Amino acid sequence: MVTDHETFKIRFWGVRGSIPSPGQDTIRYGGNTPCVEMQVNGERLIFDGGTGLRCLGKRMITEGPVQARIFFSHYHWDHVQGFPFFEPAFTPQNQFRIYGAVALDGSTVEQRLGMQMLHPNFPVSLQIMASNLSFHDLQPGEVLDLDSVSIETALLNHPGKAMGYRVSANGYTAVYATDTEHFEDHVDENIVHLARQADVLIYDATYTDAEYHDPAISKKGWGHSTWQEAIKVAEAAGVKKLVIFHHDPSHGDDFLDDIAVAAKERFPGAVMAKEGMEIVMERSPVAASSTQV
Repeated sequence: MVTDHETFKIRFWGVRGSIPSPGQDTIRYGGNTPCVEMQVNGERLIFDGGTGLRCLGKRMITEGPVQARIFFSHYHWDHVQGFPFFEPAFTPQNQFRIYGAVALDGSTVEQRLGMQMLHPNFPVSLQIMASNLSFHDLQPGEVLDLDSVSIETALLNHPGKAMGYRVSANGYTAVYATDTEHFEDHVDENIVHLARQADVLIYDATYTDAEYHDPAISKKGWGHSTWQEAIKVAEAAGVKKLVIFHHDPSHGDDFLDDIAVAAKERFPGAVMAKEGMEIVMERSPVAASSTQV
């Protein structure tokens, strides 16, 4: 339930990249694809609609009438495939404002979401969703002012175009930057600016450096970064907490445990994204806290 006091809470519903990865090896970190919820000053902000959105939706239907704003980084399958299964969108009394960048071919966020629900891909169309849906197209660099919450956008380095988001309220800032690929000769100034002095940076670190440069199957040009590059960005931007996100589907729990140890040795504020993890920032003399549930 969204509260209206000055709280900034982040909850992770899906942290996996590329394809859902259920199984014995992914239980602790989770196998659902990207979905991050932020509850800020009475606003419910949802970032991406991977399969984690289905899990969030099941929680929301227990709350009665709900409203939220949903922001898409881009429209690759792993970031939109949960939207057709988002149960609250089929309930008339609910309200959702949906945001996303205009695609390279000029198609809008509404058109992109509608395409995946057309035959033969899906049995019912977007128009079957009975909730109050409104669609809003964004351009990189655009800033949204939602009373006490500010949302800044920036272009990411990903095939087909992707958008990052910087959410600021109550003197705190959280940045959602996935999917994006680093540059080998310099840090991406777009992301450094977006993440400047952020309390939390959620960053695409799909690969390790070794995987990215693997001579047998190089990942260059695939649109994703590494945890080592994530630390470079966090250091350049002066970030307090780095959340390593968008885990590769082949990375099991033990493998991610090893990355967690190595990343924390190099950047003490580094944590691995897990389904159910919460980060809570409140206006108080006490420093922001994080919990895992």
